Amino acid sequence: MNAQARTIPARARTLAVQLAALFTTDQEIVVALNDAHRRLAAANDRLWTDPFLDPPMIHEQIRRAFRAHQQASEQRRQLAVDVGELSAALTDALTAAGHTLKQARSANVHQLAAGTWQPATHNDDQ
Repeated sequence: MNAQARTIPARARTLAVQLAALFTTDQEIVVALNDAHRRLAAANDRLWTDPFLDPPMIHEQIRRAFRAHQQASEQRRQLAVDVGELSAALTDALTAAGHTLKQARSANVHQLAAGTWQPATHNDDQ
């Protein structure tokens, strides 16, 4: 059976939907990281450039921004573990269905989730 005739296994499609959702979550975490970084830099700049500001208040802003950054970083680390596990399972599901390892690893998650993925032909897979 050639690669074009194979269907997308239901398990692979389910995993792809889960991965696509995790990618959306990652985008949200990146926004939180960027916001925390921006707040941290702004508070630090105020601390050093405006001698009339209340230093304890600025230190508290820095502490809160740093904590938000740490929390978002930890969320992203945990998300990376989940993405890795789902990616491995997706690769296994696709190779079990007869796709090559290269096809499985390069599969577009959003196309898989939508059921429109077409694997590369064996000529393209070398």
